[in-house]
Amino acid sequence: MKLPEVDIYSDWWARPNPWAWGYGVILSYKWIKKEFNKWYKITTNNRMELTGVIIGLEKLKTKSIVNIYTDSQYTINWIEKWWAKKWKENNWLKSNKTKAINLDLWDKLLLLVDKHEVKFHWVKWHNWHIENERCDELATLALENMDLVEDIWFNWDTENQMKINIKVESKKEKINKVLNENVDKSIKITKEWQACRKCWTKVEKKIPKKINKK
Repeated sequence: MKLPEVDIYSDWWARPNPWAWGYGVILSYKWIKKEFNKWYKITTNNRMELTGVIIGLEKLKTKSIVNIYTDSQYTINWIEKWWAKKWKENNWLKSNKTKAINLDLWDKLLLLVDKHEVKFHWVKWHNWHIENERCDELATLALENMDLVEDIWFNWDTENQMKINIKVESKKEKINKVLNENVDKSIKITKEWQACRKCWTKVEKKIPKKINKK
């Protein structure tokens, strides 16, 4: 019996990291497309990159040939190079004997990948890939709906999790940090939901009021 072939497109959109992040996913089979999105109150970009792919795979009812399109090299590399699988076999301990980060999501993803015939495809970030741009838009729309949920497995700072240096920063410092890390300032703004290249807030189109010269 020939397996159905499904395409999954996934992307995320975010506030400063860690903060509020969301994902957008498109599931495509033949002429049918389904869209999914959600926004979390506080989490990280890596967790959303993994979550988007997991959500897409969880929607499949039968074993399938799955093409996953994502700009997340974090997800692709740790699956295709078997690093995540080695962690699991070693009781989620890394080579330096510390506990792996995001192991709850890696465990889910490994189980789902084993159920299907999965091939990952890397998509360049904001390279006008239609489905990738739509996923980015879906993630933004999830924030606008203000239906934020808790990422119950997210951990700010524990012995075996990421170490986050929390300090008071001025607004200018935060903006510069985000611009340097997350925004390609060479990309032109073409849609309202994209981020401003100066203050990183969502762009809104405003029509100037006509001045009554009388």
